[in-house]
Amino acid sequence: MELNILIYISIALAFALLSSKLMKAVKMPNVTGYLLVGLLVGPYVLNIIPKETVDSLGIIPDVALGFIAFSIGSEFKFSYLKKVGKAPIIIACLESLGAVLVVDFALIVTGNDVAFSLCLGAIAAATAPAATLMVVKQYKAHGPVTETLLPVVALDDATALMCFGISVAIAKTIEGGAGDSMIMTIVKPLLEIIAALAIGIIFGVIFRFAVKWFTGRGNRLAITYALVFACIGLGEMLDISSLLACMALGATLANTSSFADVVFEQTDRMTPPIFMMFFFLSGAALDISIIPSVGVIGIIYIIFRVLGKMLGSFAGAVISKTDKNVKKYLGFTLIPQAGVAIGLATTAMSIVPDYGPKIRTIILCGTVIYELTGPVITKLALKKAGEIT
Repeated sequence: MELNILIYISIALAFALLSSKLMKAVKMPNVTGYLLVGLLVGPYVLNIIPKETVDSLGIIPDVALGFIAFSIGSEFKFSYLKKVGKAPIIIACLESLGAVLVVDFALIVTGNDVAFSLCLGAIAAATAPAATLMVVKQYKAHGPVTETLLPVVALDDATALMCFGISVAIAKTIEGGAGDSMIMTIVKPLLEIIAALAIGIIFGVIFRFAVKWFTGRGNRLAITYALVFACIGLGEMLDISSLLACMALGATLANTSSFADVVFEQTDRMTPPIFMMFFFLSGAALDISIIPSVGVIGIIYIIFRVLGKMLGSFAGAVISKTDKNVKKYLGFTLIPQAGVAIGLATTAMSIVPDYGPKIRTIILCGTVIYELTGPVITKLALKKAGEIT
């Protein structure tokens, strides 16, 4: 008998809950358990939950990422940014640029085509904030590294888009593209960032007045869902970053409303099942059979992206004169890579079609490795920094 989708959701949540107990026993982050159990019962291993079901639940990752970005936006209070200064901006720019340049260099000196190297290297800038944020929340991490990490991963989406736009423009020129095309390729990501931030700010202003008008907990939660969904939906319709829009929504509310803390606290209480499903489905979507197909190029990408992130974040921390633990450990928390990178890989397929399938395979393989190892390494780094007890 074929099960319906609600039964599959129930099974997914049950497995996710059980995995959290197992992870607690072995002292690993819950998010690692969600990913592993999703991989195990998903279509590429035991096939308890078929691929069609995983695909049909595609709205859950969109919603989860929207709420994660909304939550990260709450960290962008002007009072906090005034305290930490320009350090997160400098570090975010240099860790993104470091990943791009190091991967570009490694690929080019090993004899790969320049246009291909630039497109693949451009995607190295992207970092997935979801796994990192879940580790921070689970262990209630607190300290200089955590305080720097949250705004850095929030800014990473914007810096990744800009790095990708510039790198792709150069690659298109090398492949024979026109000058006008190069200019537009560079400008387009900037316009997308501005549009996404504008949408988030506009809805954030609406949010401010709405939570003042509607005072009940249920009403405020409904407003939160409505506006986060609106940012996600408009982002997809206009082909701009819904993550940036949701982040701007959260930041605007945090800086303009006296009820912001109440809203964020209530949202945090309501979203854990969504996040469980998100990571479970992320694990279920990981096709481990592609790992052997990436070859030397994939190994270069996976290793040198991490090296570039570490070097870039260290350089940014040194320049901005941050705490010594930020210099030592921040780079280790920037390993996870998922949704944005896969989206950029899909875009690259139309820009360099000869290399597109190879780029996508490498990024998908990298996602498998980074998502499974990233949360554990993040936890170890924060523990070494003394920010997890």
